[in-house]
Amino acid sequence: MSTQVQAQPYAFMSLGGKIINGEKALKNSMLYMVSLQNSRGEHECGGFLISEDFVLTAAHCDNCRSLAKVVLGTHNLKARGIERSIVKWCSHPDYDDEKLENDIMLLKLSQKFKLDNSVQTIQLPTSGMNIRDNEKCQVAGWGMTKTNGPDVDKLRVVTVSTINKQVCEEQWDGQIPYNVICAGGYNTTKGACQGDSGGPLVCNGKAVGIVSFNMDGNCTYPNIPNVYTDISKYLPWINDILSKKKNC
Repeated sequence: MSTQVQAQPYAFMSLGGKIINGEKALKNSMLYMVSLQNSRGEHECGGFLISEDFVLTAAHCDNCRSLAKVVLGTHNLKARGIERSIVKWCSHPDYDDEKLENDIMLLKLSQKFKLDNSVQTIQLPTSGMNIRDNEKCQVAGWGMTKTNGPDVDKLRVVTVSTINKQVCEEQWDGQIPYNVICAGGYNTTKGACQGDSGGPLVCNGKAVGIVSFNMDGNCTYPNIPNVYTDISKYLPWINDILSKKKNC
């Protein structure tokens, strides 16, 4: 493999969303996209609405316990969106912040959103759903468009292809968690980067993955795939919390 994997290969996709070689999202599209913000109103991660009062995101987005609210209903972070406070942070009980195993988190909101022409939920995959190799999917986020570049405030989206799991493991020298999907950042100049963390990988209209990490925060892309948490592997846990069968 041409790129060396260091002892700590993972770089969290945090601190201002970045989509590489994408384009501005169309108006009234991706109405499930959420900006996760701290108490100062600064964007820290992405997320997506899966019910009227729950957002799904990556567990590492709240490693510093800084997330305070969510903002929906706008593609432009300078425009006024609809805010809700976060009242419960439900990281997966087996989340490992060093290996990034089980990098998934549910956020319970202070008040339900009204679903309308500015806010919508996105459907999750079924437990038996298989993502084919080279399937065209989308990932979106806010912020910089290149490594150490300037921030942007309007939501950007890029199309990426899914990558064979064995190929992904080989490119990462076997150093990726279980229960992940790989897409973008390999044989392409397109993908996610720091700050897109927690946003969805959307294939065939369903959120199948959660942006987790890339290689050393390099957004000009060494030939190493981006890694997403595979949502289909966590449906029982998600459904138990949403149906109030389990506390978090």
